[in-house]
Amino acid sequence: MSKVDHLRNVPIFSDLSDSDLTKISNKMIPREYDKGQMILLEESKGETFFIITGGAVKVTRLSDDGREVILAILGESDFFGEMSLLDGEGRSANIVANEPAKMLTLSRSDFLACLESYPKIAIALLEELAIRLRKSDQQIESLSLSDSEQRIGITIIRLAEELGTIKQGHVNIQNLPYQQDIANMAGTSRETVSRTFKLLEDKAWVKRENRDLIIYNFDTFRQAFS
Repeated sequence: MSKVDHLRNVPIFSDLSDSDLTKISNKMIPREYDKGQMILLEESKGETFFIITGGAVKVTRLSDDGREVILAILGESDFFGEMSLLDGEGRSANIVANEPAKMLTLSRSDFLACLESYPKIAIALLEELAIRLRKSDQQIESLSLSDSEQRIGITIIRLAEELGTIKQGHVNIQNLPYQQDIANMAGTSRETVSRTFKLLEDKAWVKRENRDLIIYNFDTFRQAFS
């Protein structure tokens, strides 16, 4: 897939013409990262905007007691690194390759030039930031719940919305994050995640095949944990 094709799949660039996408893509540099490689370090200076063209990354922070807290899992066509480019502050979180990952990168000066030259990008970026803020609010609310199984269910819904594909009411998530990562997202233990998945499978709500997960009747599943 060409750089232009990748950009066309990114929501903030989707309304641009092919000629405009070509101009932007010519300024982008491809990069690759190994599984587990640190891509961005929290509080480091931001100089680069990233678009994921393959693989996945996790957005993390460390809790006060040193535990890894996963804020989000990002996959193909997602982007990150924009916040520190906009406000000039340090990175707000760590970004780690959850599996071998490929990126297209844009320098800070070129990124800001795009916002000035193409107002559609700036408007779409504001919409995306608003969506992320709402998701953060939902995550904070879910982490305040005392029932760990409820938190895991809400985390699975987030993963389905961010990484899954829906067909005939069922959602398929390929390359589901590891159980420890899901535990870190839900603020619980890996053992509790394993037990909860077994419970969901016994209820025939989900089916696991290696690292793929099928959620049956996703609307019903979502209502059960709302």
